[in-house]
Amino acid sequence: MIRIALPVAAGLVLGGLVHILSIFALPQLAQNDAYARLSALGKTNEIVQVPDPTPFESLLPRLDPAFVFAACVFDLSRGPLALSVPTTPDLVSVAFYTRQGRVFYSLNDRAAARRSIDLQLMTAEQRALLPRDEDVTAADRLIIESPATLGIIFVRAFVREEGARANIRELLSKAKCGPLGAVR
Repeated sequence: MIRIALPVAAGLVLGGLVHILSIFALPQLAQNDAYARLSALGKTNEIVQVPDPTPFESLLPRLDPAFVFAACVFDLSRGPLALSVPTTPDLVSVAFYTRQGRVFYSLNDRAAARRSIDLQLMTAEQRALLPRDEDVTAADRLIIESPATLGIIFVRAFVREEGARANIRELLSKAKCGPLGAVR
C-alpha cells in the first residue's frame, strides 16, 4: 500500500505545483491581452472609443452592454500625461491599469469638481521633478502616480436608456489624453 501511496502523493503535489505556476504565469505569457487589443485601436497617449459589445463579439471579455467605453493606452516614458473626461448625467468612472492588467487607481465622477474629471498621470520620478508651487494645493490638481510607464486608462460611462447611447458616445468623444500641457 505504501508503495502506491508515495508515488500518488508525489504526483498530486507535483501536479498541484504545475497547475498553480501555470495560473500565475499565464497573464505574463499572454500575447493577445487587453493592452495589445486596445493598442490596435489607435495611437499611444490618445483616447479611443471601444466598440460596443454584442452577444457574439466583444473586444475585451465581460464588457457590460449598459456602458459605453473609451480607453487610452499610455506610455509615460516621454513624460507625464494629462487626462480630461467629461461627466455625463449618470455614472462615469476611470480606472488605471498597468501593462499586466493590475489596477492601481480608480475614481468616478463624484470626485470631479466641475463638469469633467481632470487629472495628471506620472511616475514617482516625474512627480519628484515637479516644481513646488505653494499657490497650487493638492485640491487644485489631482496627480496620480503610476507604478509603471506602460498601461491603460479605461473609461466607462453608464447608459440609462438605449436612446441616450449616441449622446453618451458624443460626450466621451470629447475626452482627452495627452502630454501634460497639451490637453485642455
